[in-house]
Amino acid sequence: MGLELYLDLLSQPCRALYIFARSNNIPFEFKRVQLSKGQHKTEEFRKVNVLMKVPALRDDSFTLAESIAILLYLVQKFKTPDHWYPSDLQKRARVDEYLSWQHANIRAKGSKLFLMKALLPILTGQPLPPEKLQFAAEELNAALKQFEEKFLQDKPFIAGSEVSLADLVALVELMQPVCAGYDLFEERPKLMEWRRRVEEAVGKQLFQEAHEEIMNVKNLTADQFAPELMENFKQQLLKQF
Repeated sequence: MGLELYLDLLSQPCRALYIFARSNNIPFEFKRVQLSKGQHKTEEFRKVNVLMKVPALRDDSFTLAESIAILLYLVQKFKTPDHWYPSDLQKRARVDEYLSWQHANIRAKGSKLFLMKALLPILTGQPLPPEKLQFAAEELNAALKQFEEKFLQDKPFIAGSEVSLADLVALVELMQPVCAGYDLFEERPKLMEWRRRVEEAVGKQLFQEAHEEIMNVKNLTADQFAPELMENFKQQLLKQF
């Protein structure tokens, strides 16, 4: 059967996996799981990931969930170049430090702004009040300030002079609000230069290919969502925001 990756490239962690595997020439079968169609809720997918979330990996009879765990599995199985997850104890610790921090910070705040700015208007048919968007932007800006001051500092990449898993995971998360129309790089030259270096390190064409679908998120319409998911998802978002 070989290696299968179950992905929806609208998802940030899925894009990180896709870019990592492709940039390292890891052979895999791309199994597309469309979240908007509810394909992650089927019994067939449940056999791959009982959590019913993407990304997911199947390697012959072995299955694995959670994007960071999958990235580390691929690093070790395919012995990818050391800079991705350095053997040097302190450099590896820097990667682990960012990957541990990002969930409740860059990922949480970036995803919130994306959902409010791009997805909620599609599901409800009306934009969110500007003051709520402003508050979400301020939260993200606070996390970005921490990212620059704590993790990036004056280094080319998070772990030092070479790209790592931390940089890739960080950038795909930051692209989520960008694709919703919030250009967080515009007034941050240090962050813009870091973005350019990461894209060049993984391959600019590959990076753009992975983001092609999310860049067109504004073209999504309500009828593209599975009806049984749409109302439930809308109510969940409205409770949050």
